[in-house]
Amino acid sequence: MAHVVVFDYGSGNVHSAVRALEHVGAEVTLTGDRRLALESDGLFVPGVGNFHACLAGLRAADGPLVIETRLAGGRPVLGVCVGMQVLFEGSQEPTASPQEGLGEWPGTVARLRAEVVPHMGWSEVEPPSGTRLFAGVESERFYFVHSYAVQDWVMEPPTGAFAAVAPKVTWADHGGRFVAAVENGPLSATQFHPEKSGDAGLALLENWVRAL
Repeated sequence: MAHVVVFDYGSGNVHSAVRALEHVGAEVTLTGDRRLALESDGLFVPGVGNFHACLAGLRAADGPLVIETRLAGGRPVLGVCVGMQVLFEGSQEPTASPQEGLGEWPGTVARLRAEVVPHMGWSEVEPPSGTRLFAGVESERFYFVHSYAVQDWVMEPPTGAFAAVAPKVTWADHGGRFVAAVENGPLSATQFHPEKSGDAGLALLENWVRAL
């Protein structure tokens, strides 16, 4: 049985994530303990609210070092909602205490261009061919709650022998296209909440857990 740590760094209610991961067969620990987060088979990084506040909390718990160390060893990480956004370089979200993102991917989180914001509800996604995260749920809807997102994927795709490992980017639309998920080797992330997305979200989490 795969052991997953849901990283508890003070970012909102994470118990729904724990229950969803247990439902799909993972052994789950909710903790901010750095050692356990490093040793687990998978690390689930939640995030709700303000980008900059989440990053401040993550840094206070040594989260960036934990994430970077795991990725350096090829150990899986799944970021969700603002836990996805912090993996980019920064955010345009207003704050009195600006924080730089982790920079795992280039790009800036920006306010959605829709007439109605926040984007709150169920939306279809457009996964790429070869996706593993969305296997079996490519045409399903997932639950979003957000006002900001990455709207341009600016990473240059690798060529030659490395083209096969190019990040797989999933898109959704709310007043314009935005990045809904990314699969990039051991690092995956979703802008939506799989733990609140019913059977489709559980299937996605099961795909992730089975690959650990």
